[in-house]
Amino acid sequence: MDPIVVVAVCVIAVLALTTVLVILSRYRKCPSDKILVVYGKIGSNKDGSYRSAKCIHGGAAFIVPVFQAYEYMDLTPISISVDLKNALSKQNIRIDVPSRFTVGISVEPGVMQNAAERLLGLKLPEIQELAKDIILGQLRLVIATMEIEEINSDRDKFLAAVSNNVESELKKIGLRLINVNVTDITDESGYISALGKEAAAKAINDARISVAEADRSGAIGEANAKREQRVQVSMADSEAIKGENEAKAQVAESNATLTEKRAEAMRRATAAEKIQAARALQEAYAAEQEAEQARSAREKATLEADVIVKTEIEKRKLELEAEAAAEQIRRKAKGEADAIFAKMEAEARGMQEMLTKQAAGLAQIVSAAGGDANDAMKLMIADKLEELVKTQVEAVKNLKIDKVTVWDSMGGKDGTPATANFLAGMLKSIPPMNELFNMAGMTLPEFLGKAADNASSDTKASPEVAVATAATSTADTPSEPQAAPEIH
Repeated sequence: MDPIVVVAVCVIAVLALTTVLVILSRYRKCPSDKILVVYGKIGSNKDGSYRSAKCIHGGAAFIVPVFQAYEYMDLTPISISVDLKNALSKQNIRIDVPSRFTVGISVEPGVMQNAAERLLGLKLPEIQELAKDIILGQLRLVIATMEIEEINSDRDKFLAAVSNNVESELKKIGLRLINVNVTDITDESGYISALGKEAAAKAINDARISVAEADRSGAIGEANAKREQRVQVSMADSEAIKGENEAKAQVAESNATLTEKRAEAMRRATAAEKIQAARALQEAYAAEQEAEQARSAREKATLEADVIVKTEIEKRKLELEAEAAAEQIRRKAKGEADAIFAKMEAEARGMQEMLTKQAAGLAQIVSAAGGDANDAMKLMIADKLEELVKTQVEAVKNLKIDKVTVWDSMGGKDGTPATANFLAGMLKSIPPMNELFNMAGMTLPEFLGKAADNASSDTKASPEVAVATAATSTADTPSEPQAAPEIH
């Protein structure tokens, strides 16, 4: 890629990232305890009037770089101590009104705009002094329109008038009145103190009158109560005596009835007691009989349970032992069968592998012989010829002949001695190589067959050579010494 293009792409990426960061840095959120004031190029109101600032509470705004700026105004309540002295009342009496006002910046749309225009940038002491001047003026105005008695007696009305006047003026600078607390009201002339003493004296006199009236009413009530008490006591005594007599009569009648009922109850109780005693004896006898029967049944069941349970346990034990022995035999047989199967499988795999290797070797021999099976067989026989001849020689090598007696009458064929015929016949008793191949189901190669025939004819022609060969082979055998055969 062209380096210039790479640089251009990097510059564009850096500019885009810077733009995004600048945009994000100019997005301001307003906390719940503050007012966000955005000023600068704001725009105009709906009626076309100029907007000096935009106030946001509990939201957020994007501050346009260069064209706009922002500040925060704190909504924390402000406590102002106002000690008003020598305030002139409606009666031209000067009074002192110590009080404490709690104010704060308002969040009403119009009032909040006033706060942004008049309080933005002021510190807390400056706002307190400004609010204090407004409160002092309005407090003097309210006191001048009210009498001292009204101020002192109707404190709620006084506080309501102060709140209305002060709050209406505080809204003009963006503040709102939160609380008003007037601690005490005093004057230099002692008028309020006199009013208090008058009210106290009046209250004391009213209390004394109330106490006297209460005492009089109490005495009258006490006398009336005593009279009523005596009348009620006399009537109660007469009623009590009458009731007592009637009660005694009823008690006597009740005692008589009680005696009769006691006698009847005693009779019924005695009869019932005897009946119950008889029933108890009957039930006791029946219970004893049932107990004896239950005991007999329990003993019988115990004996049966002992015998049956022991028998069942022994039976179950024998069954489990038989099952365990059978399972052991089955597992042993299965293990032996698995071992035999594994052994036979291993032998089969070995035999298969050996036959596979042998077949591969025979295939290579046939391939080496040019694909002719006869030539391949010739190669194999030529390779094993030494072993075959050695096997033929071994047939007579260890033959032990201590003594052979031959009665030779010279009656051999063509006038040959019989002894030569005997030895030649003995050599013929050895299985020829051709017959060995025929017994194995194979055909001896032609060159071996012809050599065998020539050897046979040579043996017939010179029996002495054959005898000498046999004797030499016998003499050369590394076995125990053999005596030379004696021919008579």
